Amino acid sequence: MNHELTVHQLDAFDIKILQLLEEDGRMAFSVIAQEIGISNTMVHQRFGKLTEQGILKGIKPVLDEKKIGYDWASFTGLTLDKDHNSERIIELLKAIPEVTECYYITGAFTLFIRIIARNHEHMRRILYEQIDNIPGIAKTDSFMELGCAFRRNAGL
Repeated sequence: MNHELTVHQLDAFDIKILQLLEEDGRMAFSVIAQEIGISNTMVHQRFGKLTEQGILKGIKPVLDEKKIGYDWASFTGLTLDKDHNSERIIELLKAIPEVTECYYITGAFTLFIRIIARNHEHMRRILYEQIDNIPGIAKTDSFMELGCAFRRNAGL
């Protein structure tokens, strides 16, 4: 039996809680409760349910990478020798802190990753000394990020 909810199964209270947390992830449950006219206990229960069901994956800070010294970023497509090696390769990519995202994709690449670096030399070392040395990666193709126009969660 599948217990996952779809967006159509979220009620108005769930949606409003998620929207308020999207605006400010540190918002107190009491403020959320007052804002939408339900009890603090009900907000806590719904937060727990949304977390348990995997809809709400956590509340964490959004860092400004440039302000903490990461001036370079790239999106890099990885071509693998054998696609069935992807799980092993993903585990090795997880060990590189500068690899911040990894996606399975269709098309010319098997995986698409995002890399952050402090400068061009740091980016070169990550690509040539770390990623290119992972057995099973046949080729990389990088696209330098020039800035994020916008980033957001799915709308409710």
